[in-house]
Amino acid sequence: MKTKPVVGVTLGDAAGIGPELVVKALQNAEIRQLATWVLIGDERVLQQGQDAAGSSITYRSIDNVGQVDSADDLYFIDLHNVPANAYTPGQLSVESGKATGETLTYALKVAQNKQLDAVIYAPINKEALHSGGFHFQDELHFFADLLECKEGFSEINVMDNLWVTRVTSHIALKDVSRLVTKERVARIIRFAHTTLTNAGIANPSIAVAALNPHAGDGGLMGMEEIEEIRPAIQEAKQEGINVAGPYPADTIFLRLKTDPFDCLVGMYHDQAQTGMKLMGFNRGVTVSGGLPVIITTPAHGTAFDIAGKGVADPGAMEQAIKLAVRLIG
Repeated sequence: MKTKPVVGVTLGDAAGIGPELVVKALQNAEIRQLATWVLIGDERVLQQGQDAAGSSITYRSIDNVGQVDSADDLYFIDLHNVPANAYTPGQLSVESGKATGETLTYALKVAQNKQLDAVIYAPINKEALHSGGFHFQDELHFFADLLECKEGFSEINVMDNLWVTRVTSHIALKDVSRLVTKERVARIIRFAHTTLTNAGIANPSIAVAALNPHAGDGGLMGMEEIEEIRPAIQEAKQEGINVAGPYPADTIFLRLKTDPFDCLVGMYHDQAQTGMKLMGFNRGVTVSGGLPVIITTPAHGTAFDIAGKGVADPGAMEQAIKLAVRLIG
């Protein structure tokens, strides 16, 4: 039967805009044709998404992925894991966070068993996930633990043709400097090279951002560029990787016009994310790279302030879906 990839889609945090985004994205005829879609979550939450979107989608209810028997139908697996009246749209909910973690666990285990070709999850809330009993630094580390992956994984974001990753991620800014080491920088450069190559980009060009203002000004404003970042870049070059830098972070995005590159390696979260999101907040996608399962999600959050109002833009959700299918190959 399988003429298209079979892809799982979870609804995200029930109190956020995720359910609405899923409904809107799957109304797109182009999206529907890309794969056989299996929605996973609680049917009451899906109904909430339809109410917010002001429209409905037609699906077949199944108990497990083994019951998928048509490439063109839309399927739904109801986990019955969000108690009635357990949450209010727009407000953080422990119950919703718990259900989010349970749903992701179910979907990723099915994918790990090769019954799904990829998993796309609508926006989740880290605080709710943690409050619901999933005590991890972020969802990436949750996924890695669940999939028994010890190393070689990282988060990478995609905006149109630009890929963005970073040496440190969801940590306090005061902890960044000590983690910017030659070993970590070199590992992320290799990760970026491998990820983009696997996505079909031949000899990807990688630009590395500095940590300090003016790339350290020759050591006047920090030694990380001299002692850690530049040696990592040189090591990667010797391995045949097309990488350059470190470039001052305040102008690195401007280089795209004069000296284009495929991937930016930043040193910390906001350094990389701010520029990317300014380029187009409704198009960014986050990939949980280096894991045995293809996992994508919109690069934005749950947007509690507009949850349930029907105004959420599905652009990033649609891009997450398209990228996941592209990565399946």
